[in-house]
Amino acid sequence: MGAYVMEEAERCLNCKNPLCQKGCPIHTDIPRVIELFKESKTMDAAEILFSNNPLSVICSIVCNHEKQCEGHCVRGIKGSPVHFSEIERYISDSCFERIKIDMAPPNGKKVGVIGAGPAGITISIILASRGYKVTIFELNDKIGGILRYGIPEFRLPRSILDRYLAKMRELGIMIRPSFAIGGSTGISDLLKDGYKAIFVGTGAWRPYKLGIPGETFGNVCYAINYLNNPEGYMLGRKVAIIGAGNSAMDVARTAIRRGVEEVTVYVRGNKVSASNKEFDYAVMDGVKFEYNKICKEIKDSSIIVCDTEENQDGHVVGIEGSEHEIYIDSVIISISQKPHDRLVKKDENLRLDDRGNLKTDDQGETTMAGVFAAGDVATGPKTVVEAVVGAKKIADDMERYMQSLD
Repeated sequence: MGAYVMEEAERCLNCKNPLCQKGCPIHTDIPRVIELFKESKTMDAAEILFSNNPLSVICSIVCNHEKQCEGHCVRGIKGSPVHFSEIERYISDSCFERIKIDMAPPNGKKVGVIGAGPAGITISIILASRGYKVTIFELNDKIGGILRYGIPEFRLPRSILDRYLAKMRELGIMIRPSFAIGGSTGISDLLKDGYKAIFVGTGAWRPYKLGIPGETFGNVCYAINYLNNPEGYMLGRKVAIIGAGNSAMDVARTAIRRGVEEVTVYVRGNKVSASNKEFDYAVMDGVKFEYNKICKEIKDSSIIVCDTEENQDGHVVGIEGSEHEIYIDSVIISISQKPHDRLVKKDENLRLDDRGNLKTDDQGETTMAGVFAAGDVATGPKTVVEAVVGAKKIADDMERYMQSLD
């Protein structure tokens, strides 16, 4: 592994205008990291990675590199790009426990973070390093959010999240697991207890419905629920998956690994929306794909699908009269999610936008004073690195807000 990573590093041209860095959503200084690595200054490279992106270990695994850093590499124009993801993973993984974070003196101010997903972990690490006393309130019994309960183990080892927990405890971050804000306790209760600001990073866990007959039947489940607890479902021999994003690929590959004999993904158009890499892995695992299909109805042991075409406006529509029945055991619906409205129901000062996301202004502040939000709860489902980018910005906005209270 080390030899391969060094070979990739040696291929870097150290461009004066690094397009790889521009293609990275968090603008990692890729040329500098690679140069330090080549000079055997691996810890220095790791500290640059971590200070810029506290989730660098995770992003090196789950980012869509083919559209980001590696997709912009000039070497990829006529050949294979430099696989920075492998370099980043090697550096971040080997140095993670040894990274020393500069800690500001405690300032006596408490911050509450609701949700221990990508955004919550990121902002907790940043604010703790700046001297704030951070407490995370997490609905589940372990940290990670979508990283733990929405990405399969074979894609993101849970041991990485356990290492993050240890690192966070080193920073003095307090965690209250299995505790739902929005139930008996609301955000207003936290503010009354002296928290100077609150960050909401609860993600998007409420699945969108297809809105077709049969969606409530016992042979149907939603992708986000299945990935959270695949052991709880008996899918049978033949499974249909409706939707073609990365989550659909995760669901399909998980079902294959759990013994389902035939998994077919039904795609509205003529190509999947998942990344090329995740699609290729699904094909290698034996997942089948049916293109230009829409599911019209779900029955006890079958689905009714019809063929599709693109109309003059560029929209995919069903072809009338093309309906046909396909026999299956189970259906998994994977067409994205939106945030739950539990917090809004508990604290009426919070508002949702017209897409069902938590409403925020340009500084990430919600409609409730002192309460900020980033990640999927504010933007809808996006990538892990985009949640990190949002949390980094909100950390600065929250700090300015808290300083204004002095």
